[in-house]
Amino acid sequence: MELIGKTNIDFIGKKNISLVISSIVALIGIIGMIQIARGAANMGIDFTGGTSVELKFAQPVSLEQVRNALAKHNLRDANLQEIKDGNKILIKVGKTSLATGKVVDTIEEVLRKEIPGAGFVVEGSAEIGPSIGDKLRKDTLTAIILSLIGITIYIAFRFDFKFGIGSVVSVLHDVLALFALFFVLNKEFNLLFITATLTIAGYSMTDTVVVFDRIRENMHKDLKGAITTIINRSVNEVLSRTVVTSLTAFMAALSLFFFGGEVIHDFALAIVAGIIICTYSSIFVASPIVAILGERAVRIKA
Repeated sequence: MELIGKTNIDFIGKKNISLVISSIVALIGIIGMIQIARGAANMGIDFTGGTSVELKFAQPVSLEQVRNALAKHNLRDANLQEIKDGNKILIKVGKTSLATGKVVDTIEEVLRKEIPGAGFVVEGSAEIGPSIGDKLRKDTLTAIILSLIGITIYIAFRFDFKFGIGSVVSVLHDVLALFALFFVLNKEFNLLFITATLTIAGYSMTDTVVVFDRIRENMHKDLKGAITTIINRSVNEVLSRTVVTSLTAFMAALSLFFFGGEVIHDFALAIVAGIIICTYSSIFVASPIVAILGERAVRIKA
């Protein structure tokens, strides 16, 4: 399937503009990460702690009913999880000035008022500490660092060291761009966001490697050609494939965004935005980095 025919776009010629834009986006992402570390961003319960309340209903009640009832009384940020066994719903509320018992009483009062025929009992409540979130943040950071090192080593061995640098910069750009987007939109940083970020990092690597593979093939065919010319030709050759692949993934993510429900709405937003960002970075970030490093290597040899 070829949506785009043969093209001859000078992508590398636009590298100065694209790298400036990417640097600004990455800077906003770094600021967002600093704010997260300071606890000044919109952090989810997984990182800040809060209160967990488990309710057992006499008859099935939809999450949407419970969520709307809580939202009417300023509890719109509560996380709801349905437990299929026994018509149970787990409600997690972020830290407030109220004690755990008061939070439970407030939830009971709201639901009895808004859903009078629900017939429920509180099966348990507990205070959630942020310790799991702290451990998760450390483990996630460690995993990302180790994966980036592994990616660099693999790409450097499979292609060339400059390709490894280009791929790592591209992945970092995509992750920072997602942080920038959620920070600017004041979206909640939670476990689903971390999951989406790691998913996009994997997608970014896959998309970039396809472009790199064509560049390597063309470099072997044209040993004396200018590296910028080879990279431009390679990106143009895989442009249709890149667009088709990204478009199919984008459509699937977009359906989740519109029809997946409120629980995964932000997750779907991150995936939708991430696919666009990854497509951009494989062309306008990873490839220009390789071109810049390649030109520098040629100058040093000369």
